[in-house]
Amino acid sequence: MKIAVIGTGYVGLVTGTCLAHTGNHVVCVDINAEIVAKLNAGEIPIFEPGLAELVRINRAAGRLSFTLDFAAAVETAQLIFVAVPTPELPSGHVGLQYVNKVVDDVVAVFRHHPLSRPILVLKSTVPPGTNRMVADRLAAAGCAHVVVASNPEFLKEGAAVDDFMKPDRVIVGVRDTFSAEVLRQLYEPYCSPERPFLVMSPESAEMTKYAANAFLATKISFINEIANLCEATGADVNRVREGIGYDPRIGTQFLAPGAGYGGSCFPKDVKGLIAVGRRLGVALRVAEAVDAANDVQKELLFTKIRRHFAGQVSGKTIAIWGLAFKPKTDDIREAPALTLIEALLAANAQVQAFDPQAMNNVKKIYNTAIRYADSALAALDGADALAVVTEWPEFGSPDWHEVQRRLRSPVIFDGRNLLARHENTLRELGFHYYGVGRGER
Repeated sequence: MKIAVIGTGYVGLVTGTCLAHTGNHVVCVDINAEIVAKLNAGEIPIFEPGLAELVRINRAAGRLSFTLDFAAAVETAQLIFVAVPTPELPSGHVGLQYVNKVVDDVVAVFRHHPLSRPILVLKSTVPPGTNRMVADRLAAAGCAHVVVASNPEFLKEGAAVDDFMKPDRVIVGVRDTFSAEVLRQLYEPYCSPERPFLVMSPESAEMTKYAANAFLATKISFINEIANLCEATGADVNRVREGIGYDPRIGTQFLAPGAGYGGSCFPKDVKGLIAVGRRLGVALRVAEAVDAANDVQKELLFTKIRRHFAGQVSGKTIAIWGLAFKPKTDDIREAPALTLIEALLAANAQVQAFDPQAMNNVKKIYNTAIRYADSALAALDGADALAVVTEWPEFGSPDWHEVQRRLRSPVIFDGRNLLARHENTLRELGFHYYGVGRGER
């Protein structure tokens, strides 16, 4: 099939590349000339495991290309995937200005081609009712022949390629059998009885995306609050989550306590769902509590640091391991590490940090306000404490004697319980170790 993908962020680039890998001819469009030039030069502007090699293979095969020319990309496309940003507005509502711009650009191309029947596929995360709004906007502009479908993405950063190639399920929201069948054929290589292709109304498809992310965020905030209670009671949250995780009604995924969730999806989608509810007069009290609990949880590490130093944080140097909101990505959007950095700087502490992928993105925000180390161990030099904020695997088993030698004082605040299995060793070496929900009083 001939496919145009509008937007080359995480979702657009992964979608376009993976669709090209199964034999489709894909043109990815972006308005950023620098990004398009990099992609055409074989450079990938984001870090996503496996993606660079897949882009190289499909560009070499002539199935994948990148352009600034919107009209040339879409005029012969059977499917036009919309994968543009939908930013959070100050009100919590989702901004649809980029989606609307794509719709208007589609109108400019297809208004005078009434015999064409392209399918405009909304891949961006948009609130329920957006599909209908887009269809009405097209019809009002004389483009009722452009079909609108919804196809929410369920890609995890750090595992996005595998998630696309081996999805848990593929969901499409349509109002006609034509677009449902075209999309069924497109996704046939990825689906199986265990990985079903599900057809529903556009409103149901849009709501499914929000419901999925809000539910997973709920599990995270729940176990974080249980962890906080474990600290007050002397219980060990790792044993508690093991005890409840074997219940098949609960399961083990998304039950790891920590310093709060971040990224481009959970925070925005929970707030977006709340905003939809308010607009429609439906109170979403659980979602509101999840959002509020996460904001508090992001302050956890600074609270522990301040308590350990008896409130005297000014002048202290804190080493931070991990800046990305999760491992295997360079994405720092809503990252808990940023909340910690802000609090430390406000308290006149010094910060020296290391992350395998995300430091360039952090430099764009803080410039020289913090120090950036060349390695995890180098970040420890002269620091009064270490805070582990992102659970990169390479942080999991350091040379503890070298860690002790470099730190000014042997104190570790582990915001992901990454080092919990070393706790006895650490205490024998004289470290003060603070995990999350580990029975501290």
